[in-house]
Amino acid sequence: MRHLARLADYCSITNMHTKNLAIVWAPNLLRSKQIESACFSGTAAFMEVRIQSVVVEFILNHVDVLFSSKLSSVIRDGAGGFC
Repeated sequence: MRHLARLADYCSITNMHTKNLAIVWAPNLLRSKQIESACFSGTAAFMEVRIQSVVVEFILNHVDVLFSSKLSSVIRDGAGGFC
C-alpha cells in the first residue's frame, strides 16, 4: 500500500491519482468470490467493485496513519481488553 501511495505522489507526471490507482488495484487487493461467481449481475458487480475502490482509495489517502507503528502499538495494547 505504501508503494501505491508513493506512486500517487507522482500523479502530476503519471496522472495516476489515488482514485485512479484504487480503481485499477481494488479488484486485485480486495478480491471477491461473489463477484466472480455467475450469479452476480453486471450492475451488482459494478457496485461491489465501486465499494472496493472507495475502500482502497481511503487506505491510500491515509496510509501513513493506518500503517504507522503508533497505531499498531495502540491496537496491540488495546486489543488485550477486548479479547
